[in-house]
Amino acid sequence: MNLTADLRKRLETKPILLMTHLVLGYPSLEVNRRVIRQMAENGVDCIELQIPFSEPMADGPVIVRANQEALNQGIRVKDCLAFAEEMIREFPQVNFLFMTYYNILFRFGEELFIQRAAEMGMKGLIVPDLPPEEGETYLRRCREQSIAPIMFFTPTSTDDRMREVADHGDGFIYCVARKGVTGKQTVMDASLAGYLERCRKATDLPLAVGFGISRREDVAMLEGRADMAVIGTATIRLVDELGPDAVGPFIGGLLG
Repeated sequence: MNLTADLRKRLETKPILLMTHLVLGYPSLEVNRRVIRQMAENGVDCIELQIPFSEPMADGPVIVRANQEALNQGIRVKDCLAFAEEMIREFPQVNFLFMTYYNILFRFGEELFIQRAAEMGMKGLIVPDLPPEEGETYLRRCREQSIAPIMFFTPTSTDDRMREVADHGDGFIYCVARKGVTGKQTVMDASLAGYLERCRKATDLPLAVGFGISRREDVAMLEGRADMAVIGTATIRLVDELGPDAVGPFIGGLLG
């Protein structure tokens, strides 16, 4: 079952889905393993596995620091691939996606990276610094390997641009909740509600909303407006402050 079909099936029994995020190698792969287990056992639908990069331009200070510390500790792309393959085998109920920046694919070899990701069962790729106009071979190779290239909507996207971008994507659309980088709080107001209405009109793909989603109230405000809430910085902060065992109760509380 492809990613879009899987998400739609899950939405038959859930008011909203959850996607979480972690930086591979931060603070260690062993902690990553414990965190993923807690996420999976508490009903997370998708998990973004971020391959660390030295200049993660879409990320806020918490995730930037996690990227840098993972790199300083010697994490490599091959380590990330091997770890991801292990997690996909262990938690088949979760849709795993790689998130990284295009330089990682370019240096590894775009065709080889996409092929390897598809072979291990990765459901999608999130590459925020590759606009569709510059990703012709990337998009073609994703289609050939039946792996979803996740596209982005932003609050500054015009309606025409949204439709154009959506035509290149698959799986779901990642709707950036506000301008700026990850990590700051997002609130539901008339502007965000109107933006999500425009997103819904632009595509039939499921909508995932991220940037600043960290509490039960944030998830609840998206029910009926979006299909999936994305929790990123909040779980990294939680692990830093309380340790990996705090992740399970936190995730369990997000859905009420």
